[in-house]
Amino acid sequence: MDEAAIRAFAKRFFDAIEQGDVETVKSSYTPDVEIWHNFDDLIQTREQNVETLKGMVGRISDRLYDNRRLEVFADGFVQQHVLRGTRKDGKRVSLPAAIIVKLRDGKIARLDEYIDSAHVAVFRQTF
Repeated sequence: MDEAAIRAFAKRFFDAIEQGDVETVKSSYTPDVEIWHNFDDLIQTREQNVETLKGMVGRISDRLYDNRRLEVFADGFVQQHVLRGTRKDGKRVSLPAAIIVKLRDGKIARLDEYIDSAHVAVFRQTF
């Protein structure tokens, strides 16, 4: 993929999460994708990540990836952003993050997500 194609892919991927389109997100991953989070040091499979996304979409409305800063490299990209949304209790929340993505055959083969764990706790809080 060239730089323009990678930029378009990244936009579609994060736009799909904003829109709650979990199937598009799932189809953006290779079957053997590894999704790692710094706050728990665990690697999720595609299916585990899809379940996580479904839960987030159900708990957080008005999702917006704000302040997207995208840098492209030969086989992937790095994006910094702030995910904003509204919890079911009406509280506005934000989640600053940095994502490193490695692509293979036009799909995400590896995604490393760096998030402050204090923000994760507020974002995931249930009521």
